[in-house]
Amino acid sequence: MTTTACGDDADLLIRGRILAGGADDAVFSALAVRDGRIVAVDAEAEALPARRTLELDGRTAVAGINDAHLHAAWLGARWPHLFFSDTPAHEQPSGRLVSDRSERRAALRRAWRLLAELGITSYTEPGIGPGEDDGETGCFGTDMLEAYLELHRERAQISRVTLLRLFGTIDGESDLADVERGIRSPAPETDPDWLAITGVKIFADGIPPLATAWVDEPYADGSHGGLLTRGGDDPLSAFRRMIELAAAAGQQIAVHATGDRSIAEFASALESAMGPTPPAPHYVVHGDLATADLIARLRTVGAGFAVQPLIAAHTHDWAGAILGAERLADAWPLAAMLDSGALTTVTSDSPIASPDWRVSLDACLEQLTAAGATDDRATRRRLLRSMTADAARQDGASAWKGTLETGKVADITVLDEDPTDPGRPFATIGVARTIVDGRTVHSRD
Repeated sequence: MTTTACGDDADLLIRGRILAGGADDAVFSALAVRDGRIVAVDAEAEALPARRTLELDGRTAVAGINDAHLHAAWLGARWPHLFFSDTPAHEQPSGRLVSDRSERRAALRRAWRLLAELGITSYTEPGIGPGEDDGETGCFGTDMLEAYLELHRERAQISRVTLLRLFGTIDGESDLADVERGIRSPAPETDPDWLAITGVKIFADGIPPLATAWVDEPYADGSHGGLLTRGGDDPLSAFRRMIELAAAAGQQIAVHATGDRSIAEFASALESAMGPTPPAPHYVVHGDLATADLIARLRTVGAGFAVQPLIAAHTHDWAGAILGAERLADAWPLAAMLDSGALTTVTSDSPIASPDWRVSLDACLEQLTAAGATDDRATRRRLLRSMTADAARQDGASAWKGTLETGKVADITVLDEDPTDPGRPFATIGVARTIVDGRTVHSRD
């Protein structure tokens, strides 16, 4: 990959194979950038004098990868230790991971460097706020939100962030009074191109392997799991009221829901919710036991799913022991979600699983081919969109990011090979360069 200096009408001209990632699957041969935005493609881009030229030299440029559910603060504090990894249990970090301003800032910067090395230009931080002020790790409370705001105001970011506020505890209970108070409190003012605070994260239930997902059909021990929301007359009324309040306030709502019953109640709440159009679509995080009917209901109300196929691969056997073979066969319905047209983003939930998006897409391929799909260009393009264009839709930002088209931000991931070529793992494709807002934030060279 070579660069040269010339001219001044464009800051950067990129030449080579450029996958736009839009609905028409356009492939460009050139792309011009000025002030962080794409200003021309193909012949019009070539006609512009440029201060720098980047020759892809056989590599492929795609829209910057957007992991739409990744705990960056937690990842930066734990790295390189992941929950699903080779790290033995006794070596896993525990207790307070960050204790002061310097450590919180360092955790974010460490995560941003790692993400840049992986070609990730945007992500969603799914749950930071006062509900975790007394949390064990120190990674999710108000102090961490302040660290985000400080670095944002210092223009120190090399990743774009969508952030959801949390008024309960991570993977735990939330109280209606706390959530109502939080929803009514104003979010900090930010530049939404870099730090968009779009809404609220609510934990509805647990997970199937622990028999804590809220389900219609009982587990082997006769239990059904249940809701984690508290307050009001009962957990369900509290959950419904939380959704009602957030919708009325015009906030995006992301609900951790894995059981079919919890997903159904979220769908029902959205179907009756009133309020202004949110800044970004509502969605279910995980959706492990979503049925075809529930997928269709959420699609009808404009809501979607953020799914983690890599976690599904890690927990498949564990969940099978709890669910049984028949229910396991219907779990993690990625193919049905994609076929339905419902907004579906593939995410990592790192540091639970690896933040490497290529490994996640390989897990997707394994699921889809097991369900009868073919590993072809169309399938790979669809999966790539789930972490680019569709993730931008989930962020409410598809007008300005997610594809490489004129007028959009120059967030670009340069790969050694064309990721849409079938027949080999995504994980074998190297990341050569990561560009955010027209600026190189990582170069392997």
